[in-house]
Amino acid sequence: MTDLQDGVPRRSPLHDIHVALGAKIVPFAGYLMPVQYAHGITVEHTAVREHCGMFDVSHMGEVEVRGADAMRFVASITSNDVEALHVGQIHYSTLLRADGTIVDDLLVYRFANHLLLVINASNREKDLAHMRAHLGAFDCTLTDISDETALLALQGPDAPALVQALADVPLADVKYYRFTQGNVAGVPCIISRTGYTGEDGFELYFAATRAAQVWRAFMDTGKVTPAGLGARDTLRLEAGLCLYGNELDDRTTPIEAGLSWLVKLAKREPFLGRDVLARQHAEGTDRRLVGFTVDERAIPRHGHGVTYGGVAVGDVCSGTMSPTLGMAIGTCYLPSAAAVVGTSFEIDIRGRMVPARVVKLPFYKRAGKA
Repeated sequence: MTDLQDGVPRRSPLHDIHVALGAKIVPFAGYLMPVQYAHGITVEHTAVREHCGMFDVSHMGEVEVRGADAMRFVASITSNDVEALHVGQIHYSTLLRADGTIVDDLLVYRFANHLLLVINASNREKDLAHMRAHLGAFDCTLTDISDETALLALQGPDAPALVQALADVPLADVKYYRFTQGNVAGVPCIISRTGYTGEDGFELYFAATRAAQVWRAFMDTGKVTPAGLGARDTLRLEAGLCLYGNELDDRTTPIEAGLSWLVKLAKREPFLGRDVLARQHAEGTDRRLVGFTVDERAIPRHGHGVTYGGVAVGDVCSGTMSPTLGMAIGTCYLPSAAAVVGTSFEIDIRGRMVPARVVKLPFYKRAGKA
């Protein structure tokens, strides 16, 4: 298995619908995906913040782990404590190497008889190879169900009511990072109260062969705006959420990335990288991920150089002009001593050194969220 099929990018099961809607289609993580539709990224972004946007994220990878040792195996390769999950619960975690660096970030779903891992499309082949290499004597199996699974995300303040209107199971008691199973638009789904935007909403997993049926049912309500990867990126950055390949990569540990809350050092099962992460937890790290703002109209972008105290210290991880806040925002790594709110540094934006300032993450938090 590769990210490409015979050298050609994969297509979402909704590809033809995206084209018919006038989406701008771009290669992304081995797929052809819509980056935006005719109305543009800002309109899509605002629709999610104020009403409801719908994202096709069928490129994400899904792996089932089954067997007597499924829990122990996943606990041994990830940072969070999977054995603490209840059936119907989800958690965010990191897939680790022995040196504590991050292979990928992922969601772990606990079912009664198996686990479901949701991984990044760009890391699908790498993640599976890594997991298989550490399977050893654990009594469990890994099954990649990515190609047969569609995934839609309904996000925004109107999303819960819109999903409930098409679902045949009650959703009011499905709290954040919980899931249930039922039919949506007549299609069997995993209905998950998760998302990547900072808003409320649901993500729906179901058979790829039924993707058009579910998509059209939501579009027929007249209350949903299709949104592409461009808006997904500006929304997740405002919400302070990490993206693998930007904030996270194979040189970064969860402690450096500000994800120490994902590292359960006291969990029962020994796990890859535990000793390294325990040492970093106790002694600190040389660098830390920070959020920043730029007061000028210049827009920081991924890869722009970062300078602190006259010394080059890295690059911008993510940067954009925030549609919600009306200011330039971004993330980067700074020396740990400088990674405090209020620290000033500079970003090389097209040959001009632009002042930036560390601020607390997230940049945006929806009303009523603790």
